[in-house]
Amino acid sequence: MDSLGLKPGVIYGEDVYKLLSYAKKNGFALPAVNVTSSSTAIATLEAAREAKSPIILQTSNGGAAFFAGKAISNSNQEASIAGAIAAAHFIRSVAPLYGIPVILHSDHCAKKLLPWLDGMLDADEAHFKQHGTPLFSSHMIDLSEEDLKTNIETTAKYLKRSAAVNLWLEMEVGITGGEEDGVNNEDVDNNSLYTQPEDIWAIYETLSPISKMFSIAAGFGNVHGVYQPGNVKLRPDILGKHQEYVAEKLSQTADSKPVFFVFHGGSGSSKDEFKKAISYGVVKVNLDTDLQWAYLVGHRDFILTNIEYLKTQVGNPEGAGKPNKKKYDPRVWVRAGEQTMKARVVEALNDFDAAGKL
Repeated sequence: MDSLGLKPGVIYGEDVYKLLSYAKKNGFALPAVNVTSSSTAIATLEAAREAKSPIILQTSNGGAAFFAGKAISNSNQEASIAGAIAAAHFIRSVAPLYGIPVILHSDHCAKKLLPWLDGMLDADEAHFKQHGTPLFSSHMIDLSEEDLKTNIETTAKYLKRSAAVNLWLEMEVGITGGEEDGVNNEDVDNNSLYTQPEDIWAIYETLSPISKMFSIAAGFGNVHGVYQPGNVKLRPDILGKHQEYVAEKLSQTADSKPVFFVFHGGSGSSKDEFKKAISYGVVKVNLDTDLQWAYLVGHRDFILTNIEYLKTQVGNPEGAGKPNKKKYDPRVWVRAGEQTMKARVVEALNDFDAAGKL
């Protein structure tokens, strides 16, 4: 990967394209980690440094609002806009210290949340005007609940705006089951969890003349969260058929894999399912639920192990006058959560064959 010439820190434009192209060609994918605080961002950056891998950090709409603070009104997406921008500036400031390339991304943006995306793009355009780079590396627009025509036309409009400031844009087609960030698809018809090759080609045909910098989160039975999917079967092979269909339309060889795919609803999937999906051109895998659990585990275990030191500020099994500050200092118990989350991100980097690429 040295030949790509990627600098440590947040990368943009052609560097994002080079990195994701290299991943697709060499059969690995990057985990995209939803961060909700400086602590979860640090845990992720530390994991990538340890595993010698690039990484994707992203904020969801709700996660961005949390970053700004739960006391802030979000009636007009002001908390989500401010939180995403604050997270971006924080990550941009510390990422170079970790010596790894970082893609800075925003997650699902449904139609009702488009003012959030507009606000982030406003910040990108202002930053681009002043510094020559956008604030973020990429964004996601998710109009999968709309009809295909509306989805493609609206996505094309946003891709034009993104391309003007060297941003990557991810879009979604087909429904991802389960529930995430207030969008509930737990009861959708199973057939809508699978995309058709004609839909992928319609997207590619419309978007590729605008910019080469886009990816598609295509449904192949994915489910957000940890759910029993019932009779829904995860079928990564569908992505292979999509690649072959688009390649044929472009008069390319069947194994050319012209499409950049994204794997949503990755928590709970098997390593074999990940590897198959990656072999069909998946370059980004969203992980959220598993990492929320991993972050909790460190806090939970620390508290349970040290419970007798956490009942009062002074007094513990070592003596009635012994202080407990070294146990209840947030730098101790928050760090415990960072360590367990870091370990789970390192595991994902190994599962997706991204570890050791730097």
